[in-house]
Amino acid sequence: MAQPYFNPCLDPAKFQEGELSQNPATRLRQLLCRPGTIIAPGVFDGISARCALEAGFDCLYQSGAATTASRLGQPDLAIATLNDFVDVAATICSLDPTKPVIADADTGFGGPNMIARTVTQYARIGLAGLHLEDQVQTKRCGHLFGKQLVSREEFATRIRAAVLARDAIPGGSDLVIIARTDAAQGAGGMDEALTRLKLASDAGADVLFLEGISSKEDLARTVSTFSPKPVGCLKSLLCYQI
Repeated sequence: MAQPYFNPCLDPAKFQEGELSQNPATRLRQLLCRPGTIIAPGVFDGISARCALEAGFDCLYQSGAATTASRLGQPDLAIATLNDFVDVAATICSLDPTKPVIADADTGFGGPNMIARTVTQYARIGLAGLHLEDQVQTKRCGHLFGKQLVSREEFATRIRAAVLARDAIPGGSDLVIIARTDAAQGAGGMDEALTRLKLASDAGADVLFLEGISSKEDLARTVSTFSPKPVGCLKSLLCYQI
């Protein structure tokens, strides 16, 4: 069995102490490696991001569904392109270059080569982190039922492609790669979701994101399974990290 991917330059122990960095990706890693919960409100354009910053939030989350609705007036059905998402993310990141912004990168917008391009495009604008999901390319909003997933192996391949692209950036990058699964709402339930997150973790994901969480017990189970690796979820309109 292959060993889990590990980049010693991104060893969590290196981010546990010291002043918070002015680099947003490094800062997000520091926050993730320290006690507490990160609450990242969903934003989708300049004014929503400005409101969140003025309210005092330390981290922002660019919602894919809200970005698609705001920019295109369309539902979250794989209509928005990488350029649509990156353009909005660049605006959000520019408002305060020290505040971490996490982007919903959907399925990565293509195969491994396209995922690598997605990662480098986001890293170039100063994004702190992004998440990739395990839905098929013609995805739909995570809050909807009837979602179709790729195989476990393809999901792990997506994550590995993102991690390798991040680690190949000249000069290095602290960009946080988040693996999101929508499997909990499917026939396999939590068992399938945890299996997929384990594969994503071994592929090098820094954070594991469980979509469709239905109870605190399921969240606690996920956290205990993968501790000390951070776990995130979206519940109602709040994003939690434990």
